[in-house]
Amino acid sequence: MDTALATEVLKEALERPEIFNSDQGSQYPNQEHTELLKDQGITISMNGKGRSINNIAIERFFRTFKCEEVYINDCQNIAGLRAGIARYMDFYNFNRFHSVRGYKKPMEVYRTTRLKVA
Repeated sequence: MDTALATEVLKEALERPEIFNSDQGSQYPNQEHTELLKDQGITISMNGKGRSINNIAIERFFRTFKCEEVYINDCQNIAGLRAGIARYMDFYNFNRFHSVRGYKKPMEVYRTTRLKVA
């Protein structure tokens, strides 16, 4: 990982967030990255070193994503990586059963919950 990739992704995401949460990996606390966040009025939140439990849900997702997509596919460039991410997100949300959701698919749970609220 490097600063350029983290900063590129950050620039794409700047339109939406009010808070940016990350770990303390070397690509995040650098001056270019933090100044970009501050200039946009975004609050910076960094988990303490070794405190992945602070963000356990997303840490677990990324572990699953890496094991089920990244490590088994030989991505040659950013375009291939983006296509792999899109493919996996579709699979994860619409086709993958989740034990924590009673072996239902996330979109199935979302739609059912949304209908009950509406």
